[in-house]
Amino acid sequence: MRIAVLQMNSKEDFQENLKVIRSHAEEAVNQAAKMLFLPECFYSMSNGLKPTPYLVDEHNEHYENIRAIAKDFGISLVGGSAATNLNGSVVNRAYNFDALGNPLSHYDKINLFSCDIQKEGQRKAIDEADIYTAGKIPQLIAVGGIKVGLGICFDLRYPEMARQYVREGAQILTFSSAFTVPTGKAHWHTLLRARAIENQCFVVAAAQYGLHNERIQTFGHSLVVDPWGDVLLDAKEGVGLHVVDLEMDRIETIRKSVKVFK
Repeated sequence: MRIAVLQMNSKEDFQENLKVIRSHAEEAVNQAAKMLFLPECFYSMSNGLKPTPYLVDEHNEHYENIRAIAKDFGISLVGGSAATNLNGSVVNRAYNFDALGNPLSHYDKINLFSCDIQKEGQRKAIDEADIYTAGKIPQLIAVGGIKVGLGICFDLRYPEMARQYVREGAQILTFSSAFTVPTGKAHWHTLLRARAIENQCFVVAAAQYGLHNERIQTFGHSLVVDPWGDVLLDAKEGVGLHVVDLEMDRIETIRKSVKVFK
């Protein structure tokens, strides 16, 4: 299975972000990728103090803009999230579409990021609950016969969620992310490799990178990790598309070698 992972530097302006995504979607198709993994808040990145003004709603302009990426280019969109209006509340929702633009199940981020970090005399405090309402239901989807367990950023720190997905047949775990720089440097690679190793499956994490506005800076380093814990892709810094081949038979080989699931 050939996949594409897009590392972005999303701004608040959704039109600017769409131009970037659509250009890279065409590139992914030209390289024969079947899935395009997008990062957290790919559609519009707020400053973290208030929601973006460009909220997706059921079948509004923003929803159709996202769906059109899959439909226009004939590629499945997986895992990327956008701020969404839900009965007057805002949720961080992962949107998924097949290559015809048909909607697959969505996922609303359950575990909202909360931190209060003191470093070098500076304080960094973020609480996503100031903006978002937490989701309640984990979601597993099937894309081209491959089962994908959906997570967003802070969900990465909850191994029980990942394990339940794998028990339900997930072959890929995805964590679209906008990781902060301090937590990224400390934990990003370790957590993603751990989720892959302990669950003996692929982990795909499309990430945001760089300075988005006056308050938000993200770590980058989009990763693809195989079931043994080997890093197949580290996008490091910068913005761009990365194409990776996943050997799905590797899952069975690893599970026969180290028998975690008895």
